[in-house]
Amino acid sequence: MQATTYTGTTPTAIAGIASTKIILPDLVSHCSFDIKINRHRKQATAASKKWLFRGDTNLTLKKRRSFHGLKAGLLTSMCYPDAGYPQLRVCCDFMNYLFNLDNLSDDMDMTGTQTTADVVINSLYHPNTYHTSSRAGRMTKDYWRRLLSTSTRGPQQRFVETFDFFFQAITQQAQDREDGVIPDLESYIALRRDTSGCKPCWALIEYANNLNIPDEIMEHPVIRSLGEAANDLVTWSNDLFSYNVEQSKGDTHNMIPVVMNEQGLDLQSAVDFVGDLCKQSIDRFNDDRINLPSWGAKIDKEVGIYVNGLAHWIVGSLHWSFESERYFGKNGRDVKSTRVVDLLPRRA
Repeated sequence: MQATTYTGTTPTAIAGIASTKIILPDLVSHCSFDIKINRHRKQATAASKKWLFRGDTNLTLKKRRSFHGLKAGLLTSMCYPDAGYPQLRVCCDFMNYLFNLDNLSDDMDMTGTQTTADVVINSLYHPNTYHTSSRAGRMTKDYWRRLLSTSTRGPQQRFVETFDFFFQAITQQAQDREDGVIPDLESYIALRRDTSGCKPCWALIEYANNLNIPDEIMEHPVIRSLGEAANDLVTWSNDLFSYNVEQSKGDTHNMIPVVMNEQGLDLQSAVDFVGDLCKQSIDRFNDDRINLPSWGAKIDKEVGIYVNGLAHWIVGSLHWSFESERYFGKNGRDVKSTRVVDLLPRRA
């Protein structure tokens, strides 16, 4: 992997130009998919928060408020709008759990990330024989046992394999952070497709909709391309929306500083560059959707539900990003309207 060492220059000044604000690309208008919200949203959200908070002695009032403002239940309900309550609840639990892991991994070194990975992956592969007192392990076993009781084998296997990839990727991310490395764009894209955590969420589309699509069809190049296009949109748009908070902490695991560093662009030009890539990923998804092959009426119906699930993730994640307080605080709707983001000062 070609990379450069990050020497402490703020990401907003990598190209030599200090900035005080950025203008986000208009991704919402570029995405024409319909928004749906699951009718079990309130019930599943309340139950999942209770599950997340239970037994967490380190959960301060500030962290509790942060999770309320996250609105992970809304995201889940927009991304799995047709799921029954038991399936939606499992998806909600995983989403809350994944955000919790993401927050923890931001503060972990490589050793801490690897230790957590060992606990979680062993809990998934050996839910009945692996024993741990770790809270992450207990939570993993809890939602995983519920998923196993109602899921077919294919989604189970894809979930475990892709979650394993997630931990391998965030371990590499932790190593890059320790070494002060900004990867090249190609390497970053490959790594980001796994650090996003989207791939196990795609397996949950199958689970949430009670699908049983054969493995060879899920491995078909067009199906894989659709999943990759959806992953890229969710991931790269997230880099745009999370950039402000991340730059204030000096975090360079984001496509914007990667592009600035590799191509010598100023901040706004890098934002525009990433925005164009996001729009291209939506266009790729639409093109692949038109070119879906046919496998017969029964399988085509299930494949159609799966592809619709990817579309729900694309449009749901875009709109949720402005409803959540994770990226723009309580100003999300104003930012959605104006697309102007005032940059936070760099933290000491």
